[in-house]
Amino acid sequence: MLDLSCTIAGVRLKNPLIMASGTFGFGKEYTRYYDISKLGGISGKGLTLNPKQGNSGLRIYETASGIMNSVGLENPGIPAFLANEANDWEKLDLVRIVNLGGDDIDQYVQGAKLISEDCRVRQARGARAVDMIELNISCPNVKQGGAAYGIKTRDAREVVQRVRDATSIPLLVKLSPDAEDLVGMAGMCEEEGADGITLINTISAMKIDVYARKSVFQSKYAGLSGPAVKPIALRMVHQVACQVNLPVIGAGGISSATDIVEFIMTGASAVQVGTHNFIRPQAGEELLNGLIDFMNAEGICSLDEIRGIV
Repeated sequence: MLDLSCTIAGVRLKNPLIMASGTFGFGKEYTRYYDISKLGGISGKGLTLNPKQGNSGLRIYETASGIMNSVGLENPGIPAFLANEANDWEKLDLVRIVNLGGDDIDQYVQGAKLISEDCRVRQARGARAVDMIELNISCPNVKQGGAAYGIKTRDAREVVQRVRDATSIPLLVKLSPDAEDLVGMAGMCEEEGADGITLINTISAMKIDVYARKSVFQSKYAGLSGPAVKPIALRMVHQVACQVNLPVIGAGGISSATDIVEFIMTGASAVQVGTHNFIRPQAGEELLNGLIDFMNAEGICSLDEIRGIV
């Protein structure tokens, strides 16, 4: 009997496959391709307190080994999500993670409080729609010149601290690979009571239209994801997993079962699959089947046997 389960912050996942925020909507779009309840979890489309229309101009550009995106956190806002999508999330038999963003710290805090209150109301009638919050600190600090909260540990500390105080829901922090001190940032998250780390987020990148003589994106830079970033992501997951006692969810370029195994071997408790969902809409089911085949072929009964082995 294979045991693919893992536990993060007291929350049990049936397997380590989580669909990454921004690549899976809120799940409904993918139900036409396979039974998404086979997955370990979903990190939903990034949410902010207020609705966002996202960036104008080109949003997605395909690269040699991945994509660049400049979507700009287009989303319906937390109140609309709780009034509409959360009712469908109640019915999902997997771990449900809200990816939380904000333009300033107060918006992060207010968003966390709204989610927490919704959880209390649903729990009173024996239901639940949210199992975890994933704090996206790659959002720009609009009050401090626009640099992302996730660059400097000092700025990130206040966000993590305030959100942690605002909710008792298990809290993941999604770290930016652009952080000045990634290991130090992860250590800070542990100090401030976070329950887990997700890394990496997309890597800031650029593409030039040589005929128009300008960037293809109106915002000049965009986030690079896909297989091209996997070696960097593996290195960063390994560095953080070796230094903190929090569970780490590894993300970055997963497109095969052996990619998943690599992240588990570097110390990840679970993984997130992102760009591959755009290439293969049935990616979640295929990767899960591939992982099962690999474990059977290698005589591995539990992922604990290989987790952190490197």
